[in-house]
Formats: sequence, structure tokens, C-alpha cells
Amino acid sequence: QVQLVESGGGLVQAGGSLRLSCAASGGFFSTYAVGWFRQAPGKQRDFVATISWKAGTTYYADSVKGRFTISRDNARMSVNLQMNSLKPEDTAVYYCAAQMWGLGSPRSTDYNYWGQGTQVTVSS
Repeated sequence: QVQLVESGGGLVQAGGSLRLSCAASGGFFSTYAVGWFRQAPGKQRDFVATISWKAGTTYYADSVKGRFTISRDNARMSVNLQMNSLKPEDTAVYYCAAQMWGLGSPRSTDYNYWGQGTQVTVSS
């Protein structure tokens, strides 16, 4: 069983930056792909970025490509999401998720474990 806890959310002005962290406990973290998803009020949960378990291959949604960077530190059992040049439309609850032996996926149904989420609010 893997537990995931997100942190680093908050309120920031448009054009600013935030760094989200996803801390894991339990399981063999280095064998999990990790993804970030987000959900705005009244909308579905959307894919943001993912990183594979082995080679660290990354994949991003078009809406965040070039602005967000996902990285992992297996020794510290954490995955970070550096978010730059934030826009009001990035406002959402951000969730991290773990996929066993995964290469990463943009589909939320491919993930086995989820965190509780952290709020990101970008003001205009």
C-alpha cells in the first residue's frame, strides 16, 4: 500500500511560480510511475504530467508543456512539479497518483493510488 501526500499549493499571481511536492510512504516507490492531475470546480479531472518509474521518461499535457516540469527523487520517495508562468486557468486542486510498474499514463484510471490533493489558485 502506498500513501501519497501533496504539498506546496497556495495562492499566486499570474506569471508566478509554485513547486508542488508529492511525498510517498509504503510500497516500493521507485517501481511506480507518478502522475499529476488537476480538477477545477465543476470540471473533470485532467492530466497534467507524468514520469515513468525506470528511465524517468516524462510526458506533459499540451496546456502545460514548456511551463511545468516534473521530476522525481527516488531516494527521498518524492515527485515534484515545478510550475512556472502560471495562468488563472491553472487554478485547480492538484492530485498526484502512482501507477505500479508504470511507464506513466494520461488516463486517471491507469493509476492505483491517489493523494488528497492540494489547492492551487492563480489570480489575474
